Amino acid sequence: MTDDARTTAAPDGRQTSGGITRIVGASLIGATIEWYDFFLYGTAAALVFNTVFFPTDDPLVGTLIAFVTYAIGFAARPLGGLVFGHYGDRIGRKKLLVLSLLLMGGSTFAMGLLPTYDSIGVAAPILLTVLRLVQGFALGGEWGGAVLIVSEHGGDRHRGFWASWPQAGVPCGNLLATGVLALLASVQSDAAFQSWGWRVPFLLSGVLVAIGLWIRVSVSESPVFLEARAKAEAAAARGVKRQAPVVEVFRRNRREVLGAMGVRFGENVSYYILTSFLLVYVTNHLDLPKSTALNAVLIASALHFLTIPLWGALSDRWGRRPVTLIGSVGMAGWAFAFFTLVDTGSFLVITLAVTVGLLFHGAMLGPQAAFISEMFDTEIRYSGASMGSQLATIVAGALAPIIAVELLKDYDSAGPVALYLSAAAIVTTLTTVVVRETRGRDLSRPAAPEPAPVPARAGAGDASAGPVREARGAGTDPK
Repeated sequence: MTDDARTTAAPDGRQTSGGITRIVGASLIGATIEWYDFFLYGTAAALVFNTVFFPTDDPLVGTLIAFVTYAIGFAARPLGGLVFGHYGDRIGRKKLLVLSLLLMGGSTFAMGLLPTYDSIGVAAPILLTVLRLVQGFALGGEWGGAVLIVSEHGGDRHRGFWASWPQAGVPCGNLLATGVLALLASVQSDAAFQSWGWRVPFLLSGVLVAIGLWIRVSVSESPVFLEARAKAEAAAARGVKRQAPVVEVFRRNRREVLGAMGVRFGENVSYYILTSFLLVYVTNHLDLPKSTALNAVLIASALHFLTIPLWGALSDRWGRRPVTLIGSVGMAGWAFAFFTLVDTGSFLVITLAVTVGLLFHGAMLGPQAAFISEMFDTEIRYSGASMGSQLATIVAGALAPIIAVELLKDYDSAGPVALYLSAAAIVTTLTTVVVRETRGRDLSRPAAPEPAPVPARAGAGDASAGPVREARGAGTDPK
């Protein structure tokens, strides 16, 4: 399927020339709102929840407990990916995206209404944890659907660029969450913020979800999915039975699931160290005002948002692997410089440290949507992409703030945290080196099977093996 076929025709359900822009806009706005809700909890866990819901004599211990409930949201994400992936591969991407937005927004709004520990005791953190589980479940289904509906609408040549826009919803949502909290913290006293001010951003989610739903319901279903469903229905009419998508994923694509996990591992760990843990480190370890960390993340997130599509576009030119390696190798080295700069206590230097770190992170995040989407065939793509990406979050993003806080608590130094961050980036580096390049794959066609080894001919040397390696790297039929 060519770019033109996918972006100009209308009667068969494919997009008009302006269609891809509308799809990207809807996915970006929806993803921004969902990530706003998810990150709002992480920021509040670092600044407020340790006293409002988990009061202890040691503020760092209260923060650690708050981050444990933060991690519980990640634990629910693979379940969300499994459920949403199954139905997304069976009934379509669009319906599941609308449902995920409703679940995420409803749970976040309810958090803003929760009574505190002082009011109802242990029931408060229990209710908070339940709502966090709903958040994680919804986000586990959101990511796969948002990136797939863009990847499958867009053409093969520019998929990295278009699919990177929902990825930009990550810093955009964090920018929005951090910005609202920073604004409230700057205009309110600490007592007012702790008492009721923190609730405002959570209640604001209700308005944002209404806007997101209005935009998201207007988009069309993925044309690639509609083609695959028509073929599946024709096969079913002939008596061909389909297995559950998740069964097919683990039967046919175990390597791709592991590859997606590895590609995402360093990206996931680094983001939560550079943003959520930074708030704890600056306020509790360096004894600086919380506005210092909030404003540094705010500025860095704005630049992060602007550069993610550039990294996605570069992956269309250079390939998914080279751009990802720029980010992972850069992050492995920057981990040590990051904390050295943050330890200066200078707002400008801290902002520089976060900004450079998020630029390297963006090089991993930008190509990721296209990279992971291109690893799987259409009939199992939602399940495969969701499972690979969300399983990584349990061992990466969920544990990153907890491990970092525990390391800081035990060693009273950022050195071990820097080692942890660097090691996570190395995991992604090694994975990226061994996985296939996927740039240019036609998503409407099955991935090429593993080619059989070609015996070397006399005198041919390495030349006879070259085409085989190229075919394996592409993972697609040649165009």
